[in-house]
Amino acid sequence: MSIVIGVLGILVLVAVAWAMSNDKKHINYRAVGIMLAVQLILAWFLLNTLIGRTVIRKIVEVFTKVLSFGHEGISFVFGDLSTKGYFFLNVLMMIIFISALLSILTYLRILPLAIKYVGGIVSKITGLPKVESFVAVNSMIFGDTTAIISVKSQLHKLSPNRLFIVATSSLVAVSCSTLGGYLQLIPPEYVLVALPINVFSGLILSSIVAPVRSEEDYDIDLKEMNTDKSFFEAVGNGTLLGGKTALIVGAMLITYMALLAMINYVFNGLVGMSFQEILGYIFAPVAFIMGIPTSEIVNAGSIMGTKVAANEFVAISDFVKLVPDISDKTVGIISAYLISFANFSSIGMILGTVQAIDQKQASLLAKVGLKVLLVATMGSILTGTIVGLFL
Repeated sequence: MSIVIGVLGILVLVAVAWAMSNDKKHINYRAVGIMLAVQLILAWFLLNTLIGRTVIRKIVEVFTKVLSFGHEGISFVFGDLSTKGYFFLNVLMMIIFISALLSILTYLRILPLAIKYVGGIVSKITGLPKVESFVAVNSMIFGDTTAIISVKSQLHKLSPNRLFIVATSSLVAVSCSTLGGYLQLIPPEYVLVALPINVFSGLILSSIVAPVRSEEDYDIDLKEMNTDKSFFEAVGNGTLLGGKTALIVGAMLITYMALLAMINYVFNGLVGMSFQEILGYIFAPVAFIMGIPTSEIVNAGSIMGTKVAANEFVAISDFVKLVPDISDKTVGIISAYLISFANFSSIGMILGTVQAIDQKQASLLAKVGLKVLLVATMGSILTGTIVGLFL
C-alpha cells in the first residue's frame, strides 16, 4: 500500500508543478519521463541490488577513510576535546578539511572535468540545455552559490525561465564540504543515494514550472571554476573557505536553535503546542503521500517543516533523536529529504549571489523567490518519495 501511495505522491507533485507552469504548451514531457525513469532505476539499483548496495558500501568506506584523515587534523589541534563528541569539533570542523580537499581536486581539474562531462551526459539524456544541467551536477559537489558563480559569464544571457531552473536546481542539492557532517549524523547510504537523485528532482519540477524553449545553448568555461594559480594557493583558499563556512553554519545553528526555542515557548504559552508540533500537522499530509506510515507522519512532518523554516542541520539535530523510535522506511525517506539546501536562508544567499553578478537578473529572480523555494522543497519531497518506494 505504501508503494501505491508513493506513486500517487509522485503524480501529485508532477500535477502541482504542471498547475504552476507558466508555459504548459512547451513542457518537455519526454525529458520529464526520462528523468523520472533514471531516478527510479538509480534508486532501485543502489538500494535493492547486491551490486548497488556493494557500490554504496564501498563509497561509504571511502568517505569514512577520508573523514578519518580529517579527524587526525582535528585531534592534533583540539587534543582530547575531539573525543568528547562535540558537534562543533566533530561535524563543523570537518568542513574545513573537506573544503580544502575539494579545492585541491578543483585545481587539479579533476572535479571540473567530471562535472562538465557528467552535466553534458545529463543534458544529452534529457534534452535540457548545458547550463542548467551543469549547474544541477555542480550543485551536487559545491552547493548552490558556488554552482551559480561557476556560470557567471552565461548568467546575463539566461531567459527568466532558464534562470528559474538554474536557481531551483541549485537549491535541491548540498555541498560536499558539508557532506561529511551529514554522513556522521544520519545513515550514510541514504545521503549518498539522495545526491544523484536530487540532480534530476530539481530539473524535473523546475522544467515543468518554467519550461525552456529551443534556445541557443552556451558552452561551459571550466576556467571559471578554478581561480587558484598554484597547489598551495588552492589548499589555502579551500581551507579559509571551509573555516568561513563552518563558522557561518555554526552561527546560523546558534541563532536558529535559539529562535526555535523562543518561538516554541511562545506557541506553547498561547496555544498549548510548540511551533514544531504545528509544523508537524501542516506537513503531515505531505509526509503521508511520501509513503511514511500514518502513525509517524506528524513527527516526520515536524522535521520536514523545521528544515524549510530553519535549515537542514537544525532539522537533523531533531531527527537524530527520533531515529531510534521510527521505522526504517521513515528514516530512509526523511534522510533523503533532508539532503538539500531548500530553506529560507538559502534562497536569500542565492539572491545575494546573483545580485553580485547581475543586478537585472537578481531583480527578476527576487520576484519569484518564494516560488523557487516552493519548487525546490517539492524537489526534496520527490527525492524522499522515490527513495521510499524501494524501502
